[in-house]
Amino acid sequence: MSSSYERGFASDNYSGIHPDVLAAIAKVNFGHQISYGDDETTALLADKFRLHFGDDAHVFPVLIGTGANVVALQAMTKPWEAVICASSAHLHVDEGGAPEKVGRLKLWTIPTLDGKLTPELIDQQAWGLGDVHRAQPAVVSITQSSELGTIYTVDEIKAITKHAHSLGMLVHLDGARISNAAAALGVPFRAFTTDAGIDALSFGATKNGAMLSEAIVILNPDLVKPIAYLRKTSMQLASKMRFISAQLDALLTDDLWLNNANNSNQMAARLAAGVSKIQGVQIVRPVEANAVFAILPAAVTEALQKRFHFYTWDQVTSEVRWMCSWDTTADDVDTFVAAIAEEMDKI
Repeated sequence: MSSSYERGFASDNYSGIHPDVLAAIAKVNFGHQISYGDDETTALLADKFRLHFGDDAHVFPVLIGTGANVVALQAMTKPWEAVICASSAHLHVDEGGAPEKVGRLKLWTIPTLDGKLTPELIDQQAWGLGDVHRAQPAVVSITQSSELGTIYTVDEIKAITKHAHSLGMLVHLDGARISNAAAALGVPFRAFTTDAGIDALSFGATKNGAMLSEAIVILNPDLVKPIAYLRKTSMQLASKMRFISAQLDALLTDDLWLNNANNSNQMAARLAAGVSKIQGVQIVRPVEANAVFAILPAAVTEALQKRFHFYTWDQVTSEVRWMCSWDTTADDVDTFVAAIAEEMDKI
């Protein structure tokens, strides 16, 4: 079915499946193999994740990112405990209340200017320990890269984990765009996860070229046992897991994850550079990964959205968000920039 829309910039979820990932799915589509993760592909995947995250890393493939976050955080909390996160966190804003409804998690949220937490900000909610009237802060959840397109440095994450651990709390990392962050920082995954003191993380793949595949990576050995049961009770244990694992394996082979993430980051930088030259368009947040946030006249946004998919981030300020994907091309970006300039010339 054809679409009247040109290539869009709404979400990196809009992109298709990388050909190598599709080929990997087809490659394991033979014969019968043991279900629910006891297959050869998933066993090999575990070895590959250990190469990236260390010998003590345990990987649990799941179906979607919300499932990865909710299952991981359930393993990290008791029924009376709570999770501290930024008020802009996907966990709080865009998961349909799943943490509360499915995970029965209380979220203590903190407003931030850039989507990032700091030890000082965490202290705004890390209080009331021992008070039975307050849900006990037990986990800090950070997002890398954040919903506002910003990236934590290695030292920033180390400061957070050191502070949280000193208060007896664990630290979770929502890595829906973990590959974009690693590519932008120019460091291996373990530099800002395992080596930085992260206890558990969600490893995103769908936004970086996979079809239907995410993972929970456990770095704290105390959390391994509950994950196995929670993944099942949270409906995230795939029966034909070899097809889920094959996608992750493909991305972690020959640096495909890095090549894909580099492209989306580079296209975002190209987009930012292009629109910054257009009078009347204002880039309002740092472009550190694959997101560009800008303000332009509402009439221009309305006209552009008839041709290109993208989201209005804030109706009040007319801020929009443009996302680039693993398959975004220079021509896609240049066509979009030209369209923006054309619409701006009309006002």
